Amino acid sequence: MYRRKEGNQLSFDDFFLPFGGKLSGDNRWVKLADLIPWDELEHHYASQFSKGFGAPAKPFRMALGALIIKERLQVTDEELVEQIKENPYLQFFLGLEGFQFEAPFDPSMMVYFRRRLPEKTINDCNERIVRHGKQQIAQNKQGDNDDPDDGDGSVPAALERPSQDAKAPKRHQGILLIDATCVPSDIRYPTDLSLLNEARETTEKLIDEMHKQVRDVFGHKPRTNRRQARR
Repeated sequence: MYRRKEGNQLSFDDFFLPFGGKLSGDNRWVKLADLIPWDELEHHYASQFSKGFGAPAKPFRMALGALIIKERLQVTDEELVEQIKENPYLQFFLGLEGFQFEAPFDPSMMVYFRRRLPEKTINDCNERIVRHGKQQIAQNKQGDNDDPDDGDGSVPAALERPSQDAKAPKRHQGILLIDATCVPSDIRYPTDLSLLNEARETTEKLIDEMHKQVRDVFGHKPRTNRRQARR
């Protein structure tokens, strides 16, 4: 059974802290929670449950929020629950109305969260989150454009004549790899056999040079099976 909760878009100002104070609006989890349209995404999750039978299921915000936290922090299910118990910002992100010392769910519940929110549903959630975020950015820009000028008679910066430095062409200083996962394509993997072959050839050259110095003492050079290794 699933009981849909109205008003998933909670305000961090209303989150109760038993030890005093309040949450900061600059926290990353508070900002992320504001970007996610929880009410809009809840419909598919709620349709998987009966309306009048069975034990009440965990709220959608708690299920999706737990999966997001786990992926962002890259922790195990057990460590995830422990961090949620210790962090009021994570509890707010999951939709709790106040800080509690008990875990909101058991680590084994993560198995059911992943089953009820498969990859296709998560991808759909990501697309909706991106669209919602773009709408908020557009609204903020529209609000900035609607602000009247200060009336001091000064020329807006966008209308000022560009300086000579602005007209000068910019010189490129090199190549910047923005994505941390991007690497030049000519780097070989550690499993590349050519690395092993180069190491073998370098070792053989060292043996040749060292043998010249001790030839009179040891006589024959150690066997290395070079011809067989080249095959």
